[in-house]
Amino acid sequence: MDPNRKDLLGIQDLSKDEIEEILKTAESMEEILKRPIKIAPTLRGITVANLFLEPSTRTLNSFVLAEKRLSADTINISASSSSVLKGETLLDTAKNIEAMEVDMIVVRHSAPGTPHFLADRLKASIINAGDGCHEHPTQALLDLMTIKKKFSTFKNLQVAVIGDIKHSRVSRSLFSGLNKMGAKVTVCAPPTLLPLWLEPFEVDFQYSLEKTLPGKNILYILRIQKERQEESFFPSLREYVKNYALTYEKLEKFASPDVVIMHPGPINRGIEIESRIADSKYSLILDQVTSGVAVRMSILYLLSKRKLDGLKN
Repeated sequence: MDPNRKDLLGIQDLSKDEIEEILKTAESMEEILKRPIKIAPTLRGITVANLFLEPSTRTLNSFVLAEKRLSADTINISASSSSVLKGETLLDTAKNIEAMEVDMIVVRHSAPGTPHFLADRLKASIINAGDGCHEHPTQALLDLMTIKKKFSTFKNLQVAVIGDIKHSRVSRSLFSGLNKMGAKVTVCAPPTLLPLWLEPFEVDFQYSLEKTLPGKNILYILRIQKERQEESFFPSLREYVKNYALTYEKLEKFASPDVVIMHPGPINRGIEIESRIADSKYSLILDQVTSGVAVRMSILYLLSKRKLDGLKN
């Protein structure tokens, strides 16, 4: 990774070489996770604050576990426990956290651009753990690691991303990562769920699930993000399920027999995907969760490397 890089804000900011270094470092971090005692002193002396002002299960706990596995000191701040509820600005909250000699702040917030806003104003390293509908870089990186472990290469892989792309922060980061690594991407969704920001990316468009499935190596399923929708984007949920839900019947009829299924979670079973598929031999969903800890360990280590080198000297 660029030795001058202070923050991890998005996949678009990273070069292909930096992505490859993150994934290679994550592979070595996996060795720690396979030990009988799953801990290393790598980040001893580094303090990380997890500032999560939006609900999270996988991402928050994955970061906490990654920090503990590398022996970092950690503090967790949620919306309900922060002074933001009392009227304090986000910047004041973040500056107070930094004043406690915190080295890194992992930020999740509902407003797009929040991590960038803080990165420009704080000396601490900022890691984007999801900002509104904008980006979710660590999710994309763990997805790339999961794909690399399964296929070894990204070249000419056929990936279909299916579902609510318009409101997904995962998809923008994922498209950027897949494009940089050489995979071929097709998006499949109702036209109303295809955003304008897709234009710069190298993706093919398809509106029929049955026509999307053949020949794909990976089916990446996105949930309908009702909490981010301020209006209706399709006539009814029943119609969406009929046309775009991945069922076992459609999978066996139209998809390749060696296709794999990915999903960033949380899963809405019976809406975007059938339980039989989520729990089947096709699924890499739990592999993604496992990759998440190693990837976040990698990012924490690489961003703190300058500080660690300074402590050694």
